[in-house]
Amino acid sequence: MLLIPAIDLKDGQCVRLKQGDMDQSTIFGDPAEMARRWLDAGARRLHLVDLNGAFAGQPKNLAAIKAILKEVDGEILVQLGGGIRDLDTIERYVDLGMDYIIIGTAAVKNPGFLQDACSAFGGHIIVGLDAKDSKVAIDGWSKLTGQDVIPTAKRFEDWGVESIIYTDIGRDGMLSGINIEATVKLSQAVRIPIIASGGLAGMADIEALCAVQDEGIEGVICGRAIYSGDLDFAAAQERADALTE
Repeated sequence: MLLIPAIDLKDGQCVRLKQGDMDQSTIFGDPAEMARRWLDAGARRLHLVDLNGAFAGQPKNLAAIKAILKEVDGEILVQLGGGIRDLDTIERYVDLGMDYIIIGTAAVKNPGFLQDACSAFGGHIIVGLDAKDSKVAIDGWSKLTGQDVIPTAKRFEDWGVESIIYTDIGRDGMLSGINIEATVKLSQAVRIPIIASGGLAGMADIEALCAVQDEGIEGVICGRAIYSGDLDFAAAQERADALTE
């Protein structure tokens, strides 16, 4: 089970939001230093989000992203989402050395773009599905669509998507526990590996996810819990490794 620390970028800083609200952010400092901290704690992949980009629909934290890539220097994999709406942007990030590009809103609004991205950048594309009460949310969580998560995810099965990051936005940043049931339901319904996200509260969540790993859950995004100290990242990754050997 892959534990993936999140570095959310706003105005060049590493921040955490509560339920995706840009006005409710806590600043945690320099992004490259944060990347180093998680690398030293045993992270095998980083999850970057360009928050300004997600709302603007184009890259907005390029300097911070470049600084992170320079800091980790290929030692671990890095994935990035937020504001990726065209192939040129994907190409720019892949050329910089980004391992995975996360397509969220655009995958739902414009499935043809996702197909093109998978064709052009096979092996690099992850879909980010954000949901509340199993309905898909888009545009930085500001709009709920009427689309159900499972049929939406099934559409992506044959396109070469590497994995799906499934975020329960009702729980994100609230330390209220991962929605294990909904995550397992999705992973059983599709052949694409699922990365759980939203609400990770502590070691109990890690243990619960490890217990259902074989349903097709490959990892979990670690956000507020590792910043607040509710979860010791290094200990949690060790525990996950021990449980899933």
